[in-house]
Amino acid sequence: MVYAEVLREAGYRVLEANDGVDGLKRAFDDEWDLMLLDIMLPGEDGLHILRAVKENVRLKFKPVILLTNLGHESIINEAFKTSADGYLIKSQITPDRIVTEVGQFLK
Repeated sequence: MVYAEVLREAGYRVLEANDGVDGLKRAFDDEWDLMLLDIMLPGEDGLHILRAVKENVRLKFKPVILLTNLGHESIINEAFKTSADGYLIKSQITPDRIVTEVGQFLK
């Protein structure tokens, strides 16, 4: 993930998952402060992972920012209805903006 390298260069510790199944497992097993989550993942879609995280007592207050190329209003509405903390459309952001967004959430 391009964003992972940029965040590492900015001094953040970054954990990555290979697919949605791995991402869901890591969400529950690893320690993390913020999740950047793609909606379209092989094995498990991002909205399912978001729901699982936000329904978990230990994790529900941790911020989750969705990343996607899907700018459809219905998908954005579903993301926020499912308690996404942010939503970024990949084609409209730069790596620097990812660093800025992460920094704002982790203040």
